Amino acid sequence: MKTDMDRKLRDFVGAKTAKTFADVLAIETVGELLRHYPRRYLKKGELTPFDELEVGDQATVNGRVKKVTVRSLDTKAEIPLVEVQKWTRRKTLTKVVVTDGKHDLELAFFNQPWLATKLTPGTAALFWGEVTMFRDIMQLKGPGTEILDDEDLTEAEIERRARPFRPLYPATAKLPTATIERSIKIVLDNLSEDLEDPVPELILRKEKLLGLVEALQKVHLPDTEKDIRDAQQRFRFEEALVMQTILAQRRAVTDALKAVARPRTAGGLLDEFDKRLPFSLTTGQADVGEEIFADLKRPHPMHRLLQGEVGSGKTVVALRAMLSVVDNGGQAVLLAPTEVLATQHHKTLIKMLGDLAEQGMLGGAEHATKVGLLTGSLNAAARRTAMLDAASGAAGIVVGTHALLEDKVQFADLGLVVVDEQHRFGVEQRAALSAKSGENTPHVLVMTATPIPRTVAMTVFGDLAVSTLTELPAGRSPIQSSVVPAKQKPEWLERAWARVREEVGKGHQAYVVCPRIGDDVKNAADEEGDLAAGDDEGDGKKQARPPISVMQVAEALGEILHDLRVEILHGRLPADEKDAVMTRFAAGEVDVLIATTVIEVGVDVPNASTMVIMDADRFGISQLHQLRGRVGRGKVPGLCLLVTDLWDGTASYGRLAAVASTTDGFELSRIDLETRREGDVLGVAQSGKRSSLKLLSVLRDEDLIFTARHVAQSLISVDAELAEYPALRSFVQSALASESTEYLEKT
Repeated sequence: MKTDMDRKLRDFVGAKTAKTFADVLAIETVGELLRHYPRRYLKKGELTPFDELEVGDQATVNGRVKKVTVRSLDTKAEIPLVEVQKWTRRKTLTKVVVTDGKHDLELAFFNQPWLATKLTPGTAALFWGEVTMFRDIMQLKGPGTEILDDEDLTEAEIERRARPFRPLYPATAKLPTATIERSIKIVLDNLSEDLEDPVPELILRKEKLLGLVEALQKVHLPDTEKDIRDAQQRFRFEEALVMQTILAQRRAVTDALKAVARPRTAGGLLDEFDKRLPFSLTTGQADVGEEIFADLKRPHPMHRLLQGEVGSGKTVVALRAMLSVVDNGGQAVLLAPTEVLATQHHKTLIKMLGDLAEQGMLGGAEHATKVGLLTGSLNAAARRTAMLDAASGAAGIVVGTHALLEDKVQFADLGLVVVDEQHRFGVEQRAALSAKSGENTPHVLVMTATPIPRTVAMTVFGDLAVSTLTELPAGRSPIQSSVVPAKQKPEWLERAWARVREEVGKGHQAYVVCPRIGDDVKNAADEEGDLAAGDDEGDGKKQARPPISVMQVAEALGEILHDLRVEILHGRLPADEKDAVMTRFAAGEVDVLIATTVIEVGVDVPNASTMVIMDADRFGISQLHQLRGRVGRGKVPGLCLLVTDLWDGTASYGRLAAVASTTDGFELSRIDLETRREGDVLGVAQSGKRSSLKLLSVLRDEDLIFTARHVAQSLISVDAELAEYPALRSFVQSALASESTEYLEKT
């Protein structure tokens, strides 16, 4: 049943304004407008005097425009104000000097030349933003503004401005915050009091939350700070409840599916493998193994996420799960995101199993299986053999890439799917692989080397059980990390190359990692997916030059390291060439390997002691941590040097300093996520979609998300289709239909 919240916005604000909302903010209904919440509030009388402004503060000031200039960022030439309206190119800087009569304040507006026609000298206006200092001049960073001295104010406008709190909305030049505020006031004044609330009444009472109508009034037209807190708390809970309800429904669907139970079998491959292990499992590996075995013996599919840092022993845990399935007559698949990693996994499994991987071969163990490899670059004969082994069941374990997803690839009895680096695969790809198991759904174990905070795990991977490996196996060496500010202290970069030479002189090896392959700047960001989402985050500006490449560094180091054995490695090399380079490096025949992040996962060279990461600020915190996990894997202490052109004091330099200060992956993951936008955390920023979370923070609202998870589970356990809660069901269906919840498909 449709309510006022489903009505078109044009019924309230007129066709012209409604079209602007649709074009600019993709807002078309009353409900979408009313859930476009204020990003902050301006409290009447809470204006900061100019002489009390402090760097770092979020401040709102009232002043008059003293001077305004516009110049082109391309030519550096000033643009006459009479020509500003014609200026359509984006690269402009509008500088506005405002005064309170005693002191001046400078504001910089990028790519908004039209403001010069509004903020003319003498104009009174409110300005808000972060106080910064540039060349000894105090400024407001990313300022917002609202002109005050409009003589044609309506009574409604006068009443609006007289309220104790002024909401400031996410806005644009075409749709300023004042227009949004007026439109919301019109809608609220004409809205029915009888709105269906997606949060059930019994939950509202139990959690002491505001009802929908009252919360909408208080979030948009608050009289007190408590009004704001109470309204925002209600809508945060609503967002959490909808999200967790979707995930609870998915868990219920998974739990209802049929799977073949694969209990641990005594006297089989797994027992034989455990007997031969040359080391003892860590407590974490043993405990997680038991969790997985408990899942595998159920007649319903396991859906588990295994997280652990590089070197924490995830591969051993996954292999033991695969062997348990093979012992029960089933097959296991290990799906890797790249051929390099798939090939490395294949070699690692065969090495770990020894003669247990030599079924049907001379010298093979009594309890043995076969480990197959299927990638796109195999020749026709090898591919045909791999497919026959999979289809006949001869290969108990099959390792591969996306090639495993092709329709013609079949399995005799697929019992377990292990997905490495889960974030690189979509739900459709996993479903395609799962569909190959016939009427029974295979068990699924997904792995990631990126530590995930609890709230993110509950949100982004909310329909999977989560297991975590926090211990590192005995024998791992410590890693020392340092930031090398190449421009600020060029002698430090010289010392970095000297350290590389010293380490090689001791018989060790080194990696040099670069953000991209070659000199083609246009495709730099997508050559291998190497550039992190936060390349320029924190400093409010794009990097001054393209990221440095493998080819550039190889040429520059040709003279510096002329007497060392130096080779390059990147994703565009033919598969056999990549394999040959990696084999030579692992065998100690290469001193220095200059590579892209193709070495991020899968390459295990205990003799590699040093890593130099060029343009380290171009990578995310978690990726840097994962990269440096490639050194210190043997008895030799590791050294990681983070080279950057940034100067100490910038936000991005601070991120590098954080990486250098600790080797705790979970601590770094928390820092990483705190510096990123919510959309980045949820995985929607790269797709260009909007996050459906407006007020809820998956990093901050842990207790609330945990409560919503329990509430959702309780509701779904007795009413999976939400028949008793039609408003919540409708809201959930809308969320599922919206592209803005694409992040949920990560699970």
